[in-house]
Amino acid sequence: MNGRPLIGVSTYLATGTRWGAWDLEAALLPAGYPRLIQRAGGLAAMLPPDAPEHAAAAVARVDGLVIAGGPDVDPSRYGADRDPRTGPPAPARDAWELALIDAALAAGVPLLGICRGMQLLNVARGGTLVQHLDGHAELVGVFGHHPVEPVPGTLYASVVPEKTDVPTYHHQSVAGLGAGLVPSAHAVDGTVEAIELPSAGGWVLGVQWHPEMGEDLRVMRALVAAATA
Repeated sequence: MNGRPLIGVSTYLATGTRWGAWDLEAALLPAGYPRLIQRAGGLAAMLPPDAPEHAAAAVARVDGLVIAGGPDVDPSRYGADRDPRTGPPAPARDAWELALIDAALAAGVPLLGICRGMQLLNVARGGTLVQHLDGHAELVGVFGHHPVEPVPGTLYASVVPEKTDVPTYHHQSVAGLGAGLVPSAHAVDGTVEAIELPSAGGWVLGVQWHPEMGEDLRVMRALVAAATA
């Protein structure tokens, strides 16, 4: 490949979005995502929700894929009853992003799931989620920080070999791991903070935190390097 690889990023469809005189539905992505991709050496392309049957065609046009953070995954996707603290469902986004994940895994396209994206990767592989973690995301709209410890011998540990503080904002986490997934980082309390899929034979990683809100480029640089290769 010549030049920078094209990294697709899933996005929101948001209502009540105002700019200037306009109040329209918008395909929305926090600017930290494309900025992180650009700083890591890639080109960013937004992939707003579409019909799931179009996911394979979208994935075929990118060199790498990021499933971005966002709303809670609908518990019906992993066979659970809704906890009252779980947010409202986003069925169109769930369907689109699950289809993107399946298409990326089938095609061997390098895949990074961020926060919700990690949780969706787990659900796509038949895993389950903890719907609420006490003490997490206590301040609405404010990112916290906490340390995560890599698991030796994993893909994540090869990228970030040391214990490091990460920017975080979540109240859900992985419960039962999906087929073929292994944990590759943990929080101090044992919460799974990163997962990966060694059996895929390619580059597949999910992180619970938000690298787009920090200064550490290593995870995104690793995705861009895999996409370039």
